[in-house]
Amino acid sequence: MKLLDIGEVSERSGVAPSALRYYEDLGLITSCGRNGLRRQFGPEVLLQLSLITLGKAAGFALKDIAGMFGQGGRPELPRDQLHARADALEAQIHELTTLRDALRHVADCPAPSHLECPKFQKLLRAGSLTAEV
Repeated sequence: MKLLDIGEVSERSGVAPSALRYYEDLGLITSCGRNGLRRQFGPEVLLQLSLITLGKAAGFALKDIAGMFGQGGRPELPRDQLHARADALEAQIHELTTLRDALRHVADCPAPSHLECPKFQKLLRAGSLTAEV
């Protein structure tokens, strides 16, 4: 098995060496030893880092991601948690889509004042913007 030093892992994964050391401190990844002062990792660390990056992008905390690795760093992805996070992302996508559409309407509205626009008034009543107006 060819070991990769921390610089090569960083270059190939796009994860900074400081983050790699932090992930190791948290137990997300494990080095196989050192060559001088440089940590050495097995090639499986690249898959683990891809999963960590994906988990972070999906909004999972590092603590939750750590629980998704079993023996030897092999992924053990809890399907119920993945479904719950996908549902939360779906709701967030819906909210952001609505917000995007509202902003576009406000930006393009031909009314002399946004406060005169019936659609804008409806948006204010429906959202938390009412308290700010």
